[in-house]
Amino acid sequence: MPKKRVLIVDDEPEVRKIISSILQSPKGGYEVKEAGDVESALEILRKEPFDHVLCDIYMEPLDGLDFLRMVKEKGIKVNVVMMSGKADVEQALEAIGYGAQDYVHKPITAGQLFFVLKRIEEQERLRAENERLRREVEERYSFHNMVGKSSKMQVVFDVIRKIADYKTTVLITGESGTGKELVAKALHYNGIRKNAPFVAVNCGGIPENLLESELFGHAKGAFTDAIRAKKGLFEEADGGTLFLDEIGDLPLPLQVKLLRVLQEEEIRPVGDTRTVKVDVRIVAATSKDLEREVRKGNFRNDLFYRINVLRISLPPLRERREDIPLLVDFFIQRFNSRLGTKIKGVSPDAMQILMDYPWPGNVRELENVLERTMVLCEGDVIQKEDLPPYMLENLVVEDNIQKLDIDDSVLSIKKCSRVLEKKLIQRALQRTRGNKTQAAKLLEISLPALIYKMKDYGLYKTQPF
Repeated sequence: MPKKRVLIVDDEPEVRKIISSILQSPKGGYEVKEAGDVESALEILRKEPFDHVLCDIYMEPLDGLDFLRMVKEKGIKVNVVMMSGKADVEQALEAIGYGAQDYVHKPITAGQLFFVLKRIEEQERLRAENERLRREVEERYSFHNMVGKSSKMQVVFDVIRKIADYKTTVLITGESGTGKELVAKALHYNGIRKNAPFVAVNCGGIPENLLESELFGHAKGAFTDAIRAKKGLFEEADGGTLFLDEIGDLPLPLQVKLLRVLQEEEIRPVGDTRTVKVDVRIVAATSKDLEREVRKGNFRNDLFYRINVLRISLPPLRERREDIPLLVDFFIQRFNSRLGTKIKGVSPDAMQILMDYPWPGNVRELENVLERTMVLCEGDVIQKEDLPPYMLENLVVEDNIQKLDIDDSVLSIKKCSRVLEKKLIQRALQRTRGNKTQAAKLLEISLPALIYKMKDYGLYKTQPF
């Protein structure tokens, strides 16, 4: 390895000579250069890189504090250790406040000097190692603002990389809050269309009578308020990607027109006789079970097969709990930067609650919980008490589940099973804040079975959620 380089700045030649001999000894092995004043030192630093500077604090006309200030102003990256023959604690603290890494007293011994320099080098090594590990974690477990080390998310990342360049239609499925739009953006920005537009539309968020015009555009005079021609989102996305979020909410008449666009690669604006060719990659997403919607007649069978060429299924957060600590760290860093907070992390108790909670709202809910908690948190570490009250209520239910109200004289397994079953249903409903579908999944029973049991136990109308 190349030798570490040290610049000695002192107006006493004898002092420079002694320190230089210590540093260049076999035990030190440093490459050394000397300067007799601040201006000479700054000129040397301007031309050559150094690892450390040993600078006397009492010099004229510019002293060590002037040197520190000028190094900072010029943006010179170097470790500065101040030297002084006076045991002045206030001066030492002032120097460190200006940016010095350490402070040593003269006469300087070899042991003292090596201890200070090696400690600084070890701190730098640890910082570099932490940064390397952080980058490695980000590269390995992050993908376009998505975070996950779980096998399920690694599969998702691999699929995105494989299909990003292809124009083939992609269907992204998953519960609300799992990050479907992030996947769509990853497909776009990691593919050959990344320099073209990415246009997103929520098919359930626009009234049906406006959605057709929004998608395909309209001609002037096509309807009462059409005072001028307007391009639709398909034309806006020409050459790029159109993300159709919640495509399961697309009205049946528009499903027919969308199918035609996918087949012919051309659109017809509302009220126009002409057709317009478009080159658009369609990425669709839904939180619905489209196969079931097809069977119910709410979604066209031919359109389903047209968009279901490549499918990416996003797992709910409760099925990839090992990703929660990574996501927590990711969101803490993001919100520290955005909100100006200085949260360092999460206490073990709070993290356990985050790990145990079922997250019916998935990653979006976790993100919202952390933003709320960081704003209200009074310390620099999130504690259990800082989390939302509804998450802490689960702890009460967890404690009470251990205290089953069963008379010691009762030995009937059937009777005891009913008590336990009722408690488990109450706990599941509490965890999911009354979401019966999610509660049924946690209980590993069907939704009709859960409703039947809730009625049987008198919970269907009385449960306060």
